[in-house]
Amino acid sequence: MPRSKMKDNFDIFFRRKPAMMLVSLKKNSRMRYGSVLAKEVDCTYSHAVKILQTLENLKLVLFEKRGRIKVIKLTKKGQEVADAIENIQRLIK
Repeated sequence: MPRSKMKDNFDIFFRRKPAMMLVSLKKNSRMRYGSVLAKEVDCTYSHAVKILQTLENLKLVLFEKRGRIKVIKLTKKGQEVADAIENIQRLIK
């Protein structure tokens, strides 16, 4: 993986909103939608979609189509990253 791409992937976890999205998905396992996540992390829907697309590219979330709605779920890797973020939160409290 090119160094600049690795840096971009690393940076996403140390930004508040992507980290909060992963933790939010982990804490609440019911069906999740982009608009709900956007409200939970206090960002616009379009910004949430961009973050979620990046998380999908990193194989941390997946989208399941349910009729006209896309449901967002954590992958196993996404679950592990969310666990790590929560551990970091506990360590720095």
